[in-house]
This record gives sequence, structure tokens and C-alpha cells, in this order.
Amino acid sequence: MLRIALSALVLMTGSAMAETPSKKLVDQESRALKALSAEKRSALFQRPETEVNYSRDWLVNNSVAKGDAQWRCLAEALYFEARGESLKGQFAVAEVIMNRVDSNNYPDSVCGVIHQGTGRKYQCQFTYTCDGHKEVIAEPRAFDQVGRVANLMVNGGERSLTKGATHYHTKSVNPRWARTYPRTATIGYHHFYRQSYRVSSN
Repeated sequence: MLRIALSALVLMTGSAMAETPSKKLVDQESRALKALSAEKRSALFQRPETEVNYSRDWLVNNSVAKGDAQWRCLAEALYFEARGESLKGQFAVAEVIMNRVDSNNYPDSVCGVIHQGTGRKYQCQFTYTCDGHKEVIAEPRAFDQVGRVANLMVNGGERSLTKGATHYHTKSVNPRWARTYPRTATIGYHHFYRQSYRVSSN
């Protein structure tokens, strides 16, 4: 499993996994992944998928709300970005984050993807990390649910909802990139898109 593999990679650098991620830990994981050859890194992320049933009862019986630093990063992102969404909507947001981890255009770890650009107000990828507000988890039941979603997804949960989406936004906004990237799905309050590039022809 990815969680075990990442733990082993970081331990090779002389650091143990902590439940709450720190910048130092995220940097160590990223360096460990980048040290691998492209083939080995690809093999690390190509796990057999776990089939997902998008019901609360199934989730409670097939996942737990705990894990390592990467799990914590994903759980927090789902809490602050999608806790008001349906269960399917939460899985869809998780798919975007995991798709970015697998993409060469983004950092190689869950924490790296989520905190990309953090520290520059409104220049980050996920607004809650740079909006100036303190992140407080005030709804334990909601966090338990997104924590279970995060556990499944960091351990190979299937990604069949968004057709490879790497971006999403709420229906209340209209970012510029949404006019360029193809929309792949609409789930709950979010539209989903797959990053693409226009190639000019002479």
C-alpha cells in the first residue's frame, strides 16, 4: 500500500511518520519520491484499485478515520473543501487530489499537492490553506466521514467519478481555466475538469 511505501521511503531518510504533517516531513517525503527513478515511482503509485460503494453504511464498514501524514492532509482538505457535499462529492474531490499526485505537473505527494503555493495569500491551489483563517475542525462527525474517505483513497480507492479530473470549482464561481479545460463531471455543488493544453498549429 502507498501509505506503507511512503513510510518506508521517509524512514530511509532518518525520519519517522507523524500523525500531523509538518513542512519538514512533507519535504522529506517529496525528496524521497523524487530520488526514485520514473519507473519505480510509477510502480509505487500504480496500486490495484479498491472498488468503492458510495454509501455511508458501506464506508463505515470498510474504512477507518485514521492514517499517516498523507492521510491527514487529505482528510483536512476534504473537511475544509467538501464536508458539506454528498459522500459521492467528497470522493470526487479526493479523486482530483489523487489525480494531481499522479500527474507530472504537480508535487509527488498528497501533502505536497494540497499545500502547493501555501504561504502566498490567494496564490495557493486550495483556498483554505491561504485564506488567512485558522483551520479549526469543529465538526467531529464530519471529520470522521471525510477521514474514512481519505483512508480509502490514499490506499487505492477507485477513481471512476470524475474521469481523470485535476481541477474543480463551485458553481458560484467561473475561473478562467474553466473556459479552457474540458469539463468531465458535475457532482453536487462542484464542476470537475481535466487539465489539458491547447497546441497551436502553423
